[in-house]
Amino acid sequence: MSKKRTRVVIECVKPEIDGGIFPIKRVTGEKVCVTANIFTDGQDIVSACLCHRKENEDIWQKIPMKPLGNDIWQGVFSVNAIGKYEYTIQGWIDYFQTWQKNLQKKYEAGQDIQEELMEGVQFFKKILKKLYGAKAEKLRTWLKILEKPDNIKEAVQLCLSEVFSTFLATCPEKKLVTTYHKRLFVTVERQKAIFSTWYEFFPRSTSKKSNMHGTFKDCEQLLPEIARMGFDVLYLPPIHPIGTTNKKGKNNSTTSDYLDPGSPWAIGSASEDHKTIHPNLGTLQDFEKFIEKAAGYGLEIAMDLAFQCSMDHPYLKKYPSWFKWRSDKTIQYAENPPKKYQDIVPINFETGDWRTLWEELKSIVLFWIKRGIYLFRMDNPHTKPFSFWEWLIWEIKKDYPDVLFLSESFTRPSVMYRLAKIGFSQSYTYFTWRHTKKEFIEYMTELVKGDVREYYRPNFWPNTPDILTQYLQSGGRPAFIIRLVLAATLSSNYGIYGPAFELCISEAIHGKEEYLDSEKYEIKNWDWDQPGNLKDFISRVNQIRHENPSLQTTWNLKFYDVDNENLLVYEKATDDLLNILIIIVNLDPFHSHTGIVQIPINNLGIIPDQPYLLHDLLGDEKYIWQGECNEITIHPNVLPAHIFRIYRHLKRETDFDYFI
Repeated sequence: MSKKRTRVVIECVKPEIDGGIFPIKRVTGEKVCVTANIFTDGQDIVSACLCHRKENEDIWQKIPMKPLGNDIWQGVFSVNAIGKYEYTIQGWIDYFQTWQKNLQKKYEAGQDIQEELMEGVQFFKKILKKLYGAKAEKLRTWLKILEKPDNIKEAVQLCLSEVFSTFLATCPEKKLVTTYHKRLFVTVERQKAIFSTWYEFFPRSTSKKSNMHGTFKDCEQLLPEIARMGFDVLYLPPIHPIGTTNKKGKNNSTTSDYLDPGSPWAIGSASEDHKTIHPNLGTLQDFEKFIEKAAGYGLEIAMDLAFQCSMDHPYLKKYPSWFKWRSDKTIQYAENPPKKYQDIVPINFETGDWRTLWEELKSIVLFWIKRGIYLFRMDNPHTKPFSFWEWLIWEIKKDYPDVLFLSESFTRPSVMYRLAKIGFSQSYTYFTWRHTKKEFIEYMTELVKGDVREYYRPNFWPNTPDILTQYLQSGGRPAFIIRLVLAATLSSNYGIYGPAFELCISEAIHGKEEYLDSEKYEIKNWDWDQPGNLKDFISRVNQIRHENPSLQTTWNLKFYDVDNENLLVYEKATDDLLNILIIIVNLDPFHSHTGIVQIPINNLGIIPDQPYLLHDLLGDEKYIWQGECNEITIHPNVLPAHIFRIYRHLKRETDFDYFI
């Protein structure tokens, strides 16, 4: 029970994640829009301000909040530096506005207002004691008019004028100020946290010679083409030595021969661990040179961190308590029933030696940061304690705030969301398994509306080395194009498991969503220029993403109505409406579909009786539409999607040169 003499109530503050336990997320340059219910007893008028500052700064910046009606207030501030910000709200009785309101009501009712004017004079004299210079002189001049008004109407007009109100707002009289009882936080990261384009390949499959293990020098030869396709992140599966005990063979077989390379996720040999490079890939110096070469093409290397060990990893002998042992004194390998991973042993995070364990895993991250890696894709983080991840991420970010972490977690929503709350910069999603119009609308609404958008940044992947969906298995080339357009335009972060996707590889193990002859267990010799490849189409999509700022955020998504369940229509637009895109996708890779699309032209600043131009940025075709309802037909074997940019009249001429 509060014993403070306050009158203003502040409640329902948003955004506030789990009662303020977790911070919201932004990137540099983004805005934080804060709303709250702010009210008081009686008829007095309330004022409020949004207080914010960068963590460890002494001075709070204060921004007046605006009333939206029904006691809801809003304030907005921008975050311009990487790190942590904090914010809270203050509210107080606005005595000037309250006096002003009562004065106006009595004057308009024809009542005597002499007493109200004198109350104002006394109020302004108190304020005058705190002023000096030009501001004090201006208030003295106004006081003379109010103390002995020759013209009551003139005095009232002065008191109600915008100039007078603006002046008094700069020197408010605050008493019994209510400060919201929590300080809320914002984690601010670099721009790549919100806008990135990922390409994954296995370095060992980059040799031009058949059955030859690729090297980092071979990888360097692919950098120009990956950059040409418009990717800015090159993600590598684990690059460490691979254990030989229980080494997996082709198609995840439990038997292998000496020629089988094994799974890269079975990390560690007898003397080599997570801080070493697979000898067939090259040296640590070769890897550092590869990172430098990639940067020259605008590509940042993302590294896979899998906190697990092969049966041969040095940790098993050095730190046996870090692992689980059966009653027969054999080690417990990894299982996710009915799946078994006989070549991997999980780490026992319940070990009594957990402090040493945590510090050792942190040292792995620091080792690779010092070699130039600032992007990490964390393998299966949902199988490790949340407390560990929260500690690790913030320990790293204290000294390396530019480091970003991608959560590779396909599990229950509450677990995936918790990982995002505790610090992961981006997250894998259920996009891979959303196929129908209803599914897309429901899932995207969940991601971009409400509290989820404040902390969960989605990264959409149509495929991964582990996942080849039934849709891609059966839908042919159009299916791959459809999934690419959806991933690249619904989310501002997306990625592909590169060669398999761009070559439309669709052969799967019967009855499973897994690649047949998976690259996880064998070295491939890809024909990167195979006929029918999607490289040029991928390049065009990524070029569109880079040229249109409306595609560089996920949060501006709006769905449109269309009378066909096979057509998905949505808008991505900048706040100033200078860049408006309408994306129309035929979700059926086999059949053509026609629908009537409803465009909310009033919301887009389109003049109702004037046509507007739609330029398809994919096919370079142009359409002229008019009004809200227009018909479209999409043929999947021609082009299963359109990315339209809308051009509107700025003047009432018919020449399209006057369109923006």
